[in-house]
Amino acid sequence: MADLRADQRACHTGSTGGVCMMSNKWKDEHSSFISFISAFLSTNAFRLNIVPIAPDFIFNCGGVSVAFVFVTSWHPDNAPLTYGRVHKLKEQFAHLYVVLILPTEEQNHSFVCSYFKSGINVGRPMFVPVLDLEMGFEKIVKIAHARGVCKQLDVVTRMKAEAHGMDAFLRVFTSIPGIDNHDANSLNQTVGSIEAIAKASKDCLLENTDLSADKAETIVRFFREPKFYLSPKFD
Repeated sequence: MADLRADQRACHTGSTGGVCMMSNKWKDEHSSFISFISAFLSTNAFRLNIVPIAPDFIFNCGGVSVAFVFVTSWHPDNAPLTYGRVHKLKEQFAHLYVVLILPTEEQNHSFVCSYFKSGINVGRPMFVPVLDLEMGFEKIVKIAHARGVCKQLDVVTRMKAEAHGMDAFLRVFTSIPGIDNHDANSLNQTVGSIEAIAKASKDCLLENTDLSADKAETIVRFFREPKFYLSPKFD
């Protein structure tokens, strides 16, 4: 049984770990597996809540929600109901996966034939065949964890980009004579981007910031008079 705890730290944003919500209907139909699922979730730092939800599982990890349909008994007669349910859920959840237990070659063949007749777009959602329930639930937890880690990495990347952008912003405006960090931050928070400030009039700057008239005039001249911003600056 794979242990995800080492990697799970990247998924956590606070003192609590991820949350797994299990459908109470799914629980009632699979009561013999609840002990295994509870233990596996606990080992991998997920908290289990049993609630009335449309999917079988919803995982919240790293700021992203991932929904799962977990088909534990595949039969071709039930295929229309399964695909109908998936069609509805994929409209409600941006991240939806369908995990199916297909232990025999006949069941796998039956699923493949029905899949291409179902009208489901390939990969939307993703169908994940497995051999047994334990493997299936491990796949579910790994997918949820991976989605959470990707989300966290995306947030970190965006934060770094924003920080880099702010550094560049401050360098531009503090290079203008008489403009300090406070003035630059005020401009950023009230007027906005460098482009917006470059187009703003003196009256606009005075109306939206706490800049003095002299500083507002300096900024306007900096962006509109080449002789001003190309001239040497002395401390």
